[in-house]
Amino acid sequence: MNLSINKLKEAVKAVKQLELQTVDWEHKESPAKWSKKEITGHLIDSAQINLQRFVRCTYEEGFRLTYEQVEWVQAARYQQADIGELIDLWALLNLQIIRVLANYPADRLNSKCDNSKQEPNLQTVEWLAADYVEHMLHHLKNIL
Repeated sequence: MNLSINKLKEAVKAVKQLELQTVDWEHKESPAKWSKKEITGHLIDSAQINLQRFVRCTYEEGFRLTYEQVEWVQAARYQQADIGELIDLWALLNLQIIRVLANYPADRLNSKCDNSKQEPNLQTVEWLAADYVEHMLHHLKNIL
């Protein structure tokens, strides 16, 4: 868990140090692709969902929590949002995730929830945290 927490801290620091004006946040390679602004929005959505998973796993097990990523990005209208606000929201959500994970009850680290849209796929909190961070880092490579 400490590795996931440390990677999250480093990612938040790196994104907060970005020179926002040097990035073309709104460009889309094609209408079907997300802009860097929409990718940031997707990371906000992912943070919100995963924060719920982490918190719920402190007292509950076996629940399913998924979301439709394309629909969330469209509904949230990230392309029209201010990028500074999006970066701030993303950073704050990740700071809260760090706080939750850093103080996670040891007896709940192996609690499981289902993050699959198809067949049940129960994963531990530790696995979910590592997967969340790797997913986030994958997308950040497209931005940083």
